[in-house]
Amino acid sequence: MRKNLILIGMLLAAVFSASAQTGTWSGKLDVQGTKISLVFHLDGDNPTMDSPDQGVKGIPIEVARTATGSIIIKAPSIGATYEGLWLVKQIVGTFKQMGASQPLTLSPGEEKLNRPQTPKGPFPYAQEEVSFRNGDAVLRGTLVLPEGCTRKTPVLIMITGSGLQNRDEVFYEHKPFAVIADALARAGIATLRYDDRGFGESTGDIINCTTEDLKNDALAGIGLLRERFDKVGVIGHSEGGTIALMLAAEKKADFIVSLAGMVVSGKETLLWQNRIALAAAGVPDETVNTYCKALQEIYEARLAGAPLPSPGKYDLPATLAQNLSAVSMQIQTPYLKFFLALDVRPLLGDVTCPVLALNGTKDTQVEPESNLGALCNGLSDNTKNSLEAIEGVNHLFQHCQTGSPNEYRDIEETFAPEVLEKLIQWISEQ
Repeated sequence: MRKNLILIGMLLAAVFSASAQTGTWSGKLDVQGTKISLVFHLDGDNPTMDSPDQGVKGIPIEVARTATGSIIIKAPSIGATYEGLWLVKQIVGTFKQMGASQPLTLSPGEEKLNRPQTPKGPFPYAQEEVSFRNGDAVLRGTLVLPEGCTRKTPVLIMITGSGLQNRDEVFYEHKPFAVIADALARAGIATLRYDDRGFGESTGDIINCTTEDLKNDALAGIGLLRERFDKVGVIGHSEGGTIALMLAAEKKADFIVSLAGMVVSGKETLLWQNRIALAAAGVPDETVNTYCKALQEIYEARLAGAPLPSPGKYDLPATLAQNLSAVSMQIQTPYLKFFLALDVRPLLGDVTCPVLALNGTKDTQVEPESNLGALCNGLSDNTKNSLEAIEGVNHLFQHCQTGSPNEYRDIEETFAPEVLEKLIQWISEQ
């Protein structure tokens, strides 16, 4: 009789654990100090996974459960798996993607971050869903039309920073492009923002594309706007700021706004980023110098089409040697080879339209002094140009403590209000 009771108890526990692995579960990956939230919706016939910090929702997943409380989740479209064990109030396991493994503990429910600046309707302006094409790429986005909009209304196309981004440039549930578009529309300025090629609702090759392709995507959007507006500007963030300058040099824009735009070369920018990040992590100066020297030699070999130096030739800790190996693989892509060589300084003399360039003094991704300095030295005299370092804000124009990307998620502010005011005032003057 006692054996039967134990067996029944075991069966009930198995049934309970399987049914407990339903609903919404969430956790955070720690990727080199950066927290990335993952959310799993395990109910129904079509379970999905979200990465809200990256603005990605509804990734299809396959879910398998065992009688012992284990759960296996597969997301074939992104090459990811998660294997965990249900431990009453948590699921403890490992997340794997593209050969990398990270511990991931899931808890019931989903954390909701406070983002007070995210626009909420009803809106005092119209919004249209539009699309435009650059070759095989179809870009889909949102055209925001302020009240009383006419051909004379100023309009800007918005270009996101590096990496795949949706039209709102979502990060950690912040929506900076939505915030900017909302503020501009309320001031009588129209905008077009769109999902990057191969992301969100847009299509297009992301394997072989380069910044030049992304520039031509934006140029196709400018063509769409020219059909409806007399004066078309560009507002770009980070790499988008670089693209704005490229378009200005080609005389494709009537005015441009660069937000934390990269002006110096991609090689210089990546070397500076790595040096800053390693120093912030407490890596000794000698090791930082060795690693950055190795990076520079790898970058220069890639640009020259020469064999890459072996990471093993440098006296580095094992983790940094592994990073060098990963870098050697990553820079084989067409995008990164183009990005390393990308340098808009030689193009600045061809820029004749008005330029507003803003960089944060606490930016740790695009160095403010050298990039604003390059603009000061390279742009021709134009009384409408305005170049400014904004005190106390980071790469995303949030007020911050250190400027480290590790702070982005915990900051409630999406975009500094005084910077929004500068944008409105300067654009209105054009």
